[in-house]
Amino acid sequence: MHELEAVWALVWRDLKRFGRDRSQVLGSLARPVVWLLFMGKGMRASVGSVGGLDYQHFIFAGSIAMTVLFGGMFQSITIIWDREFGFLKEVLVAPVPRWAVAVGKSFGGATVALVQVAILICIGPLVGISLSVLIVAQMLFLGFLMSVAVTSLGVIVASRMTSMASFQMVMNFLVMPLYFLSGAMFPMSSAPAWMKALMSADPLTYGVDAIRNVMFSGTAIAVEGTSRSLVDVARAAGLVRWPLPLDIAAMTLAAVILTATGAWVFSKSQAA
Repeated sequence: MHELEAVWALVWRDLKRFGRDRSQVLGSLARPVVWLLFMGKGMRASVGSVGGLDYQHFIFAGSIAMTVLFGGMFQSITIIWDREFGFLKEVLVAPVPRWAVAVGKSFGGATVALVQVAILICIGPLVGISLSVLIVAQMLFLGFLMSVAVTSLGVIVASRMTSMASFQMVMNFLVMPLYFLSGAMFPMSSAPAWMKALMSADPLTYGVDAIRNVMFSGTAIAVEGTSRSLVDVARAAGLVRWPLPLDIAAMTLAAVILTATGAWVFSKSQAA
């Protein structure tokens, strides 16, 4: 119970700190919205459609992935802030194991990222995505799995860093490849063989694929005079690669492995 209380306390602290910082709230939401509006509109004008899908429909899942990636990574930097300002030292003297602190930071960052995802999902109808209570619940669940994996990766890196500058340098090296190899901007089917192998190894790829699986299931489009589910069109065009259970299994495995690794690395680094 002490471990669960410690995890919850850190999650609640990160939520309160996020809610009180209006600039952080607005900034975290402005990035994917601007990306969706300007990048989506611009590429839509030049590309038109991808595999028969409107490009804005295609890139919406990528906007959610961007929110998770940048939101989760930004939250993990608070480990360095807490270390520099002495808060982390106060947390470590509490009678709880250090792995609980790492898990609390992972879940705290993931919860903050999930709040950002929830707000972004509300924009879906503006770009023609049909939503229902079930679809929203499924997308939030998928967003949480992605957020836990991404934030835990950030905890692994932040636990070994001594300054925010070094953390940001490493994050820039990780974030962009993870994002561009996730299939957020272009379909995996159009990539060369060597890039497909890298994309298959990227956990974020399965998150984007799962979101498209769920998101497109509630939207229908007219194809050759008949109404077809958007997810069926996407699967036929190779824009949705795997069944939803496989995507969920891959993301769950990645979240468990990265969370456990983050807890182990954090415990070792503080012991040193």
